Amino acid sequence: MADSIFTLSDLELIVADRLKNGDASSYTRKLAEKGPAKAAQKLGEEAVETVIAAVSGDADALIYECADLLYHLVVVLALKGVPLDDVLAELKRRTAQSGLQEKASRPVD
Repeated sequence: MADSIFTLSDLELIVADRLKNGDASSYTRKLAEKGPAKAAQKLGEEAVETVIAAVSGDADALIYECADLLYHLVVVLALKGVPLDDVLAELKRRTAQSGLQEKASRPVD
């Protein structure tokens, strides 16, 4: 796998395996044991760190924080039983029209 592309689907499979079979030293498993709310909190923290890295201009920090963000997103999705393919299908649906058209079609809160 060293020369192959690593995908979010690969990450989703790894997270699922660690949630099911991870040993006591697995960060994924320990995070899951704290529940979806804690995992979502970590996702929020990583989102903030990603924003900070983005505005700092440090590309390496941005890459690092984006990896953390994507990992925690996949964990939250797994804990909530939402397949990554469902999120990707929604993105595909949205890209079938312009962003402004898509935004205008959203229900008003």
